[in-house]
Amino acid sequence: MSGGAIPRLVIAAPSSGAGKTTVATGLMAAFAEAGLVVSPHKVGPDYIDPGYHSLATGRPGRNLDAYLCGPGRIAPLFLHGAAGADLALVEGVMGLFDGASGMGELSSTAHVAKLLRAPVVLVVDASSQSRSVAALVHGFASWDPEVRLAGVILNKVGSDRHEELLREAMDSSGVPVLGALRRDGRAGTPSRHLGLVPVAERRAEAVESVAELAARVRAGCDLEALLALARTVPELPDAPWDPAAELSVAEGGTAPERPLIAVAGGPAFTFSYAEHAELLAAAGAEVAAFDPLRDEQLPPGTRGLVIGGGFPEMYAPDLSANAPLRAAVAALAASGAPVSAECAGLLYLSRSLDGKPMCGVLPAESRMTERLTLGYREAVALQDNALAAAGTRVRGHEFHRTALEPGAGADPAWGLTHPERRVEGFVSGGVHASYLHVHWAAEPSLAGRLVASAARGAVAGNSA
Repeated sequence: MSGGAIPRLVIAAPSSGAGKTTVATGLMAAFAEAGLVVSPHKVGPDYIDPGYHSLATGRPGRNLDAYLCGPGRIAPLFLHGAAGADLALVEGVMGLFDGASGMGELSSTAHVAKLLRAPVVLVVDASSQSRSVAALVHGFASWDPEVRLAGVILNKVGSDRHEELLREAMDSSGVPVLGALRRDGRAGTPSRHLGLVPVAERRAEAVESVAELAARVRAGCDLEALLALARTVPELPDAPWDPAAELSVAEGGTAPERPLIAVAGGPAFTFSYAEHAELLAAAGAEVAAFDPLRDEQLPPGTRGLVIGGGFPEMYAPDLSANAPLRAAVAALAASGAPVSAECAGLLYLSRSLDGKPMCGVLPAESRMTERLTLGYREAVALQDNALAAAGTRVRGHEFHRTALEPGAGADPAWGLTHPERRVEGFVSGGVHASYLHVHWAAEPSLAGRLVASAARGAVAGNSA
Protein backbone atom coordinates (compact mmCIF):
# COMPACT_ATOMS: atom_id res chain seq x y z
CA MET A 1 0.00 0.00 0.00
CA SER A 2 1.44 3.42 -0.96
CA GLY A 3 2.13 6.03 1.70
CA GLY A 4 -0.65 8.28 0.44
CA ALA A 5 -3.27 5.59 1.11
CA ILE A 6 -2.45 5.12 4.78
CA PRO A 7 -5.64 3.84 6.46
CA ARG A 8 -7.04 6.66 8.54
CA LEU A 9 -9.99 7.82 10.63
CA VAL A 10 -10.93 11.13 12.21
CA ILE A 11 -12.53 10.84 15.67
CA ALA A 12 -14.89 13.79 16.15
CA ALA A 13 -17.81 14.85 18.35
CA PRO A 14 -20.76 17.24 18.27
CA SER A 15 -19.16 19.32 21.04
CA SER A 16 -16.41 19.38 23.62
CA GLY A 17 -16.91 17.03 26.56
CA ALA A 18 -18.43 14.16 24.59
CA GLY A 19 -15.41 11.92 25.14
CA LYS A 20 -13.22 12.35 22.04
CA THR A 21 -9.96 12.01 23.94
CA THR A 22 -11.21 8.99 25.87
CA VAL A 23 -12.33 7.18 22.72
CA ALA A 24 -9.46 8.27 20.47
CA THR A 25 -6.79 7.33 23.02
CA GLY A 26 -8.52 4.04 23.77
CA LEU A 27 -8.72 3.19 20.07
CA MET A 28 -5.06 4.05 19.57
CA ALA A 29 -4.03 1.84 22.48
CA ALA A 30 -6.33 -1.03 21.48
CA PHE A 31 -5.08 -1.14 17.90
CA ALA A 32 -1.46 -0.82 19.05
CA GLU A 33 -1.93 -3.70 21.50
CA ALA A 34 -3.34 -5.73 18.59
CA GLY A 35 0.01 -5.36 16.84
CA LEU A 36 -0.70 -2.48 14.47
CA VAL A 37 1.67 0.45 14.05
CA VAL A 38 -0.61 3.36 14.90
CA SER A 39 0.17 6.98 14.04
CA PRO A 40 -1.52 9.46 16.43
CA HIS A 41 -2.62 12.96 15.41
CA LYS A 42 -4.56 15.83 16.99
CA VAL A 43 -6.48 18.61 15.26
CA GLY A 44 -5.67 22.04 16.64
CA PRO A 45 -2.84 23.50 18.73
CA ASP A 46 -3.30 21.46 21.93
CA TYR A 47 -0.13 19.89 23.35
CA ILE A 48 -1.62 17.76 26.12
CA ASP A 49 -3.76 15.19 24.28
CA PRO A 50 -0.84 14.20 22.00
CA GLY A 51 1.07 13.15 25.12
CA TYR A 52 -1.61 10.56 25.87
CA HIS A 53 -1.67 9.54 22.21
CA SER A 54 2.08 8.98 22.29
CA LEU A 55 1.78 6.87 25.43
CA ALA A 56 -0.90 4.77 23.73
CA THR A 57 1.03 4.17 20.50
CA GLY A 58 4.73 4.56 21.19
CA ARG A 59 4.99 7.17 18.43
CA PRO A 60 5.13 10.97 18.67
CA GLY A 61 1.73 12.62 18.93
CA ARG A 62 1.49 15.19 16.14
CA ASN A 63 -0.73 18.22 15.63
CA LEU A 64 -2.60 19.13 12.47
CA ASP A 65 -3.59 22.80 12.70
CA ALA A 66 -4.71 24.45 9.47
CA TYR A 67 -4.63 27.91 11.05
CA LEU A 68 -1.08 27.68 12.39
CA CYS A 69 0.41 25.78 9.46
CA GLY A 70 -1.92 26.56 6.56
CA PRO A 71 -4.31 24.15 4.83
CA GLY A 72 -1.71 23.19 2.23
CA ARG A 73 0.62 21.69 4.84
CA ILE A 74 -1.94 19.47 6.57
CA ALA A 75 -1.71 16.45 4.25
CA PRO A 76 2.11 16.67 3.92
CA LEU A 77 2.53 16.91 7.70
CA PHE A 78 0.13 14.00 8.14
CA LEU A 79 2.04 11.85 5.64
CA HIS A 80 5.35 12.71 7.29
CA GLY A 81 4.07 11.76 10.73
CA ALA A 82 2.23 8.64 9.57
CA ALA A 83 5.08 7.21 7.48
CA GLY A 84 5.35 3.47 8.06
CA ALA A 85 2.08 3.22 9.99
CA ASP A 86 -0.62 0.60 9.49
CA LEU A 87 -3.30 2.99 10.73
CA ALA A 88 -3.56 6.69 11.53
CA LEU A 89 -6.09 8.05 14.00
CA VAL A 90 -6.81 11.77 14.18
CA GLU A 91 -8.54 13.17 17.27
CA GLY A 92 -10.65 16.22 16.50
CA VAL A 93 -11.04 19.48 18.40
CA MET A 94 -14.21 20.97 19.95
CA GLY A 95 -17.31 20.23 17.87
CA LEU A 96 -16.92 18.76 14.38
CA PHE A 97 -17.59 22.04 12.57
CA ASP A 98 -16.05 24.46 15.10
CA GLY A 99 -13.02 26.27 13.68
CA ALA A 100 -10.99 29.43 14.15
CA SER A 101 -13.28 32.20 15.39
CA GLY A 102 -14.77 34.22 12.56
CA MET A 103 -13.00 32.22 9.86
CA GLY A 104 -15.62 29.69 8.83
CA GLU A 105 -14.43 26.11 8.72
CA LEU A 106 -10.71 26.97 8.92
CA SER A 107 -8.88 24.63 11.31
CA SER A 108 -12.06 22.76 12.29
CA THR A 109 -12.11 18.98 12.54
CA ALA A 110 -14.34 18.90 9.45
CA HIS A 111 -11.84 21.02 7.52
CA VAL A 112 -8.93 18.71 8.42
CA ALA A 113 -11.02 15.60 7.60
CA LYS A 114 -11.69 16.99 4.14
CA LEU A 115 -8.03 17.88 3.60
CA LEU A 116 -7.10 14.30 4.56
CA ARG A 117 -10.01 12.73 2.65
CA ALA A 118 -10.69 10.74 5.80
CA PRO A 119 -13.96 9.26 7.10
CA VAL A 120 -15.27 10.70 10.34
CA VAL A 121 -16.45 8.67 13.32
CA LEU A 122 -18.66 10.76 15.60
CA VAL A 123 -18.45 10.21 19.37
CA VAL A 124 -21.86 11.08 20.83
CA ASP A 125 -22.57 11.69 24.52
CA ALA A 126 -25.75 9.61 24.80
CA SER A 127 -26.18 10.05 28.54
CA SER A 128 -29.32 12.21 28.36
CA GLN A 129 -31.04 11.04 25.19
CA SER A 130 -32.43 8.04 23.36
CA ARG A 131 -34.26 8.55 20.02
CA SER A 132 -32.96 12.11 19.76
CA VAL A 133 -29.50 10.73 19.05
CA ALA A 134 -30.64 9.83 15.54
CA ALA A 135 -31.78 13.39 14.84
CA LEU A 136 -28.49 14.73 16.15
CA VAL A 137 -26.43 12.41 13.97
CA HIS A 138 -28.63 13.10 10.94
CA GLY A 139 -27.99 16.81 11.32
CA PHE A 140 -24.23 16.37 11.50
CA ALA A 141 -24.21 13.87 8.62
CA SER A 142 -26.14 16.17 6.30
CA TRP A 143 -24.62 19.55 7.22
CA ASP A 144 -21.66 19.36 4.83
CA PRO A 145 -21.83 16.76 2.04
CA GLU A 146 -18.04 16.91 1.63
CA VAL A 147 -17.59 15.50 5.14
CA ARG A 148 -18.00 11.73 5.16
CA LEU A 149 -19.60 10.91 8.49
CA ALA A 150 -19.22 7.15 8.31
CA GLY A 151 -19.95 5.87 11.81
CA VAL A 152 -20.95 6.65 15.38
CA ILE A 153 -19.60 5.56 18.75
CA LEU A 154 -22.17 5.98 21.51
CA ASN A 155 -20.48 7.12 24.72
CA LYS A 156 -21.70 7.29 28.33
CA VAL A 157 -24.43 4.70 27.73
CA GLY A 158 -26.33 3.98 30.94
CA SER A 159 -27.51 0.36 30.60
CA ASP A 160 -28.26 -2.49 28.21
CA ARG A 161 -31.79 -1.15 27.75
CA HIS A 162 -30.46 2.35 27.04
CA GLU A 163 -28.10 0.93 24.41
CA GLU A 164 -30.95 -1.01 22.83
CA LEU A 165 -33.05 2.17 22.50
CA LEU A 166 -30.14 4.08 21.04
CA ARG A 167 -29.36 1.40 18.47
CA GLU A 168 -33.02 1.14 17.46
CA ALA A 169 -33.10 4.90 16.86
CA MET A 170 -29.88 4.79 14.86
CA ASP A 171 -31.15 1.99 12.59
CA SER A 172 -33.06 4.53 10.49
CA SER A 173 -30.28 7.13 10.35
CA GLY A 174 -28.15 5.45 7.70
CA VAL A 175 -25.06 5.87 9.89
CA PRO A 176 -23.79 2.64 11.47
CA VAL A 177 -23.10 2.33 15.19
CA LEU A 178 -19.49 1.15 15.53
CA GLY A 179 -19.35 1.08 19.29
CA ALA A 180 -21.13 1.73 22.58
CA LEU A 181 -19.26 2.56 25.78
CA ARG A 182 -20.77 2.55 29.25
CA ARG A 183 -20.43 5.38 31.73
CA ASP A 184 -17.27 4.69 33.67
CA GLY A 185 -15.08 7.06 35.65
CA ARG A 186 -12.33 4.56 36.41
CA ALA A 187 -10.24 5.48 33.39
CA GLY A 188 -10.65 9.21 33.75
CA THR A 189 -7.79 11.63 33.27
CA PRO A 190 -7.56 14.47 35.80
CA SER A 191 -7.95 18.07 34.66
CA ARG A 192 -6.92 21.47 35.91
CA HIS A 193 -6.93 25.06 34.69
CA LEU A 194 -5.68 24.42 31.13
CA GLY A 195 -7.15 20.96 30.48
CA LEU A 196 -5.88 17.46 31.19
CA VAL A 197 -2.86 16.96 33.40
CA PRO A 198 0.06 16.12 31.05
CA VAL A 199 1.39 12.57 30.91
CA ALA A 200 4.83 13.64 32.13
CA GLU A 201 3.31 14.74 35.45
CA ARG A 202 1.49 11.45 36.17
CA ARG A 203 3.15 8.84 34.01
CA ALA A 204 2.46 5.76 36.17
CA GLU A 205 -1.21 6.65 36.58
CA ALA A 206 -1.45 7.61 32.91
CA VAL A 207 -0.16 4.20 31.84
CA GLU A 208 -2.91 2.57 33.91
CA SER A 209 -5.55 4.93 32.52
CA VAL A 210 -4.57 4.24 28.92
CA ALA A 211 -4.59 0.47 29.53
CA GLU A 212 -8.09 0.75 31.01
CA LEU A 213 -9.26 2.85 28.05
CA ALA A 214 -7.93 0.22 25.65
CA ALA A 215 -9.83 -2.51 27.52
CA ARG A 216 -13.07 -0.50 27.44
CA VAL A 217 -12.73 0.19 23.72
CA ARG A 218 -11.99 -3.45 22.91
CA ALA A 219 -15.10 -4.49 24.82
CA GLY A 220 -17.41 -1.84 23.40
CA CYS A 221 -16.24 -1.08 19.85
CA ASP A 222 -16.17 -3.08 16.63
CA LEU A 223 -12.46 -2.80 15.92
CA GLU A 224 -12.67 -4.88 12.76
CA ALA A 225 -15.36 -2.60 11.31
CA LEU A 226 -13.40 0.50 12.27
CA LEU A 227 -10.25 -0.82 10.64
CA ALA A 228 -12.16 -1.82 7.51
CA LEU A 229 -13.60 1.70 7.35
CA ALA A 230 -10.14 3.23 7.73
CA ARG A 231 -8.96 1.19 4.75
CA THR A 232 -11.56 2.68 2.40
CA VAL A 233 -9.63 5.94 2.01
CA PRO A 234 -8.23 7.20 -1.30
CA GLU A 235 -4.57 7.97 -1.84
CA LEU A 236 -3.46 11.48 -1.00
CA PRO A 237 -1.66 13.19 -3.89
CA ASP A 238 0.66 15.19 -1.63
CA ALA A 239 4.32 14.50 -0.90
CA PRO A 240 5.25 14.04 2.76
CA TRP A 241 6.60 17.09 4.55
CA ASP A 242 10.41 17.01 4.61
CA PRO A 243 12.20 19.25 7.13
CA ALA A 244 15.47 19.18 5.19
CA ALA A 245 13.73 20.20 1.97
CA GLU A 246 11.85 22.96 3.79
CA LEU A 247 15.08 24.35 5.20
CA SER A 248 16.84 24.27 1.83
CA VAL A 249 14.65 27.15 0.71
CA ALA A 250 14.35 28.90 4.10
CA GLU A 251 16.55 31.70 5.38
CA GLY A 252 19.31 30.31 7.55
CA GLY A 253 19.54 27.01 5.68
CA THR A 254 21.78 24.38 7.21
CA ALA A 255 24.58 25.20 9.66
CA PRO A 256 28.13 24.32 8.53
CA GLU A 257 28.83 22.69 11.91
CA ARG A 258 26.62 20.91 14.43
CA PRO A 259 26.02 23.26 17.36
CA LEU A 260 24.30 21.71 20.33
CA ILE A 261 20.81 23.09 20.98
CA ALA A 262 19.43 22.20 24.41
CA VAL A 263 15.64 21.71 24.57
CA ALA A 264 13.86 21.92 27.93
CA GLY A 265 11.62 18.99 28.85
CA GLY A 266 10.42 17.12 31.91
CA PRO A 267 7.15 17.66 33.78
CA ALA A 268 7.39 21.48 33.85
CA PHE A 269 7.96 21.93 30.10
CA THR A 270 5.79 19.47 28.18
CA PHE A 271 4.53 21.70 25.35
CA SER A 272 6.48 21.10 22.15
CA TYR A 273 5.66 20.15 18.59
CA ALA A 274 7.61 17.12 17.34
CA GLU A 275 8.52 18.95 14.13
CA HIS A 276 10.55 21.55 16.05
CA ALA A 277 13.26 19.11 17.08
CA GLU A 278 13.19 17.60 13.57
CA LEU A 279 13.71 21.03 12.02
CA LEU A 280 16.56 21.84 14.41
CA ALA A 281 18.26 18.57 13.50
CA ALA A 282 17.67 19.12 9.78
CA ALA A 283 19.18 22.60 10.13
CA GLY A 284 22.37 20.99 11.37
CA ALA A 285 21.99 21.06 15.15
CA GLU A 286 22.64 18.35 17.66
CA VAL A 287 19.51 18.35 19.83
CA ALA A 288 19.78 17.41 23.52
CA ALA A 289 16.92 17.32 26.01
CA PHE A 290 17.30 18.40 29.62
CA ASP A 291 14.96 18.65 32.61
CA PRO A 292 15.08 21.96 34.53
CA LEU A 293 13.59 20.21 37.56
CA ARG A 294 16.40 17.66 37.77
CA ASP A 295 19.48 18.72 35.81
CA GLU A 296 21.76 21.22 37.52
CA GLN A 297 23.65 22.10 34.35
CA LEU A 298 22.87 22.51 30.68
CA PRO A 299 24.09 19.71 28.40
CA PRO A 300 27.87 20.06 27.85
CA GLY A 301 28.68 22.24 24.86
CA THR A 302 25.27 23.96 24.69
CA ARG A 303 25.34 26.77 22.10
CA GLY A 304 21.61 27.54 21.99
CA LEU A 305 18.51 26.95 24.07
CA VAL A 306 14.82 26.26 23.37
CA ILE A 307 12.37 26.46 26.29
CA GLY A 308 8.82 25.68 25.26
CA GLY A 309 5.52 25.77 27.09
CA GLY A 310 4.14 23.83 30.00
CA PHE A 311 3.14 24.35 33.60
CA PRO A 312 6.04 26.00 35.43
CA GLU A 313 3.57 27.55 37.89
CA MET A 314 2.94 24.04 39.26
CA TYR A 315 6.67 23.60 39.86
CA ALA A 316 7.81 27.12 40.74
CA PRO A 317 9.36 26.09 44.10
CA ASP A 318 11.34 23.23 42.53
CA LEU A 319 12.44 25.28 39.52
CA SER A 320 13.54 28.03 41.86
CA ALA A 321 15.40 25.58 44.10
CA ASN A 322 17.56 24.49 41.17
CA ALA A 323 19.80 27.53 41.48
CA PRO A 324 22.76 26.04 39.57
CA LEU A 325 20.69 25.56 36.43
CA ARG A 326 19.08 28.99 36.74
CA ALA A 327 22.57 30.47 36.87
CA ALA A 328 23.68 28.42 33.86
CA VAL A 329 20.69 29.61 31.81
CA ALA A 330 21.35 33.22 32.79
CA ALA A 331 25.02 32.87 31.86
CA LEU A 332 24.19 31.37 28.48
CA ALA A 333 21.76 34.20 27.76
CA ALA A 334 24.31 36.79 28.85
CA SER A 335 26.85 35.30 26.44
CA GLY A 336 24.64 36.22 23.49
CA ALA A 337 23.79 32.62 22.59
CA PRO A 338 20.36 32.22 20.93
CA VAL A 339 17.56 31.46 23.38
CA SER A 340 13.98 30.85 22.20
CA ALA A 341 11.38 30.83 24.98
CA GLU A 342 7.62 30.37 24.60
CA CYS A 343 5.02 30.91 27.32
CA ALA A 344 6.34 28.73 30.18
CA GLY A 345 9.84 29.47 28.93
CA LEU A 346 9.05 33.18 29.10
CA LEU A 347 8.04 32.79 32.76
CA TYR A 348 11.16 30.76 33.54
CA LEU A 349 13.36 33.54 32.16
CA SER A 350 11.61 36.22 34.23
CA ARG A 351 12.89 37.50 37.57
CA SER A 352 10.26 35.62 39.56
CA LEU A 353 7.18 33.42 39.24
CA ASP A 354 4.62 33.78 42.03
CA GLY A 355 7.35 35.28 44.18
CA LYS A 356 9.85 32.45 43.57
CA PRO A 357 13.16 33.50 41.95
CA MET A 358 13.56 32.36 38.34
CA CYS A 359 16.46 32.88 35.92
CA GLY A 360 16.40 36.68 35.98
CA VAL A 361 17.16 36.99 32.27
CA LEU A 362 14.17 39.28 31.64
CA PRO A 363 13.35 42.46 33.57
CA ALA A 364 9.85 41.24 34.43
CA GLU A 365 7.85 39.51 37.18
CA SER A 366 5.31 36.75 36.45
CA ARG A 367 2.36 35.37 38.38
CA MET A 368 -0.71 33.17 38.16
CA THR A 369 -4.06 34.92 37.57
CA GLU A 370 -7.74 33.96 37.33
CA ARG A 371 -7.95 35.19 33.73
CA LEU A 372 -7.60 32.76 30.84
CA THR A 373 -5.88 34.19 27.76
CA LEU A 374 -6.74 31.94 24.83
CA GLY A 375 -6.88 32.24 21.08
CA TYR A 376 -5.19 32.37 17.71
CA ARG A 377 -3.00 35.36 16.89
CA GLU A 378 -1.30 36.89 13.87
CA ALA A 379 2.02 38.60 14.51
CA VAL A 380 5.04 40.21 12.86
CA ALA A 381 8.66 40.32 14.07
CA LEU A 382 9.48 43.94 14.88
CA GLN A 383 13.27 43.68 14.59
CA ASP A 384 15.96 41.23 13.58
CA ASN A 385 16.67 38.69 16.31
CA ALA A 386 18.10 35.22 16.79
CA LEU A 387 14.80 33.56 15.86
CA ALA A 388 13.16 35.75 13.21
CA ALA A 389 14.15 38.41 10.73
CA ALA A 390 12.37 41.74 11.00
CA GLY A 391 9.08 41.60 9.11
CA THR A 392 8.62 37.83 9.47
CA ARG A 393 4.90 37.14 9.74
CA VAL A 394 3.61 34.19 11.75
CA ARG A 395 0.40 32.76 13.08
CA GLY A 396 0.46 31.60 16.68
CA HIS A 397 -1.61 30.66 19.67
CA GLU A 398 -1.86 32.00 23.23
CA PHE A 399 -2.97 29.73 26.07
CA HIS A 400 -2.21 30.72 29.67
CA ARG A 401 -3.53 31.89 33.02
CA THR A 402 -0.47 33.88 33.94
CA ALA A 403 0.55 37.51 33.55
CA LEU A 404 3.89 39.20 33.09
CA GLU A 405 4.73 42.73 34.26
CA PRO A 406 5.71 44.39 32.04
CA GLY A 407 4.23 42.40 29.15
CA ALA A 408 6.81 43.63 26.66
CA GLY A 409 10.38 44.85 26.76
CA ALA A 410 11.99 47.89 25.19
CA ASP A 411 12.39 45.73 22.10
CA PRO A 412 9.24 43.56 21.86
CA ALA A 413 9.35 40.11 20.27
CA TRP A 414 6.18 40.49 18.22
CA GLY A 415 3.72 43.06 17.10
CA LEU A 416 0.32 41.36 17.20
CA THR A 417 -1.85 42.36 14.25
CA HIS A 418 -4.98 40.20 14.66
CA PRO A 419 -7.44 39.92 16.36
CA GLU A 420 -5.97 42.76 18.45
CA ARG A 421 -3.07 45.14 18.00
CA ARG A 422 -0.40 45.26 20.70
CA VAL A 423 3.27 44.52 21.23
CA GLU A 424 4.35 41.49 23.22
CA GLY A 425 7.43 39.68 24.47
CA PHE A 426 11.13 40.48 24.73
CA VAL A 427 14.15 40.59 22.42
CA SER A 428 17.51 41.20 24.08
CA GLY A 429 20.84 39.95 22.78
CA GLY A 430 20.17 36.41 21.62
CA VAL A 431 16.98 36.04 23.66
CA HIS A 432 13.57 35.85 22.01
CA ALA A 433 10.87 35.32 24.65
CA SER A 434 7.12 35.49 24.13
CA TYR A 435 3.76 34.08 25.18
CA LEU A 436 3.08 33.17 21.56
CA HIS A 437 3.26 29.49 20.57
CA VAL A 438 4.33 29.20 16.93
CA HIS A 439 4.45 26.03 14.84
CA TRP A 440 7.83 26.16 13.13
CA ALA A 441 6.69 23.91 10.28
CA ALA A 442 4.82 26.95 8.96
CA GLU A 443 7.99 29.07 9.08
CA PRO A 444 11.06 26.78 8.92
CA SER A 445 13.37 29.80 8.76
CA LEU A 446 12.90 30.16 12.53
CA ALA A 447 14.75 26.90 13.16
CA GLY A 448 17.34 27.62 10.49
CA ARG A 449 18.05 31.07 11.84
CA LEU A 450 18.37 29.87 15.44
CA VAL A 451 20.79 27.08 14.51
CA ALA A 452 22.82 29.38 12.28
CA SER A 453 23.09 31.88 15.15
CA ALA A 454 24.31 29.12 17.46
CA ALA A 455 26.84 27.91 14.90
CA ARG A 456 28.26 31.40 14.42
CA GLY A 457 28.50 32.00 18.14
CA ALA A 458 27.03 35.44 17.50
CA VAL A 459 23.57 36.88 17.25
CA ALA A 460 22.04 39.11 14.61
CA GLY A 461 20.04 41.88 16.19
CA ASN A 462 20.07 43.88 19.39
CA SER A 463 22.78 43.69 22.01
CA ALA A 464 21.93 42.92 25.61
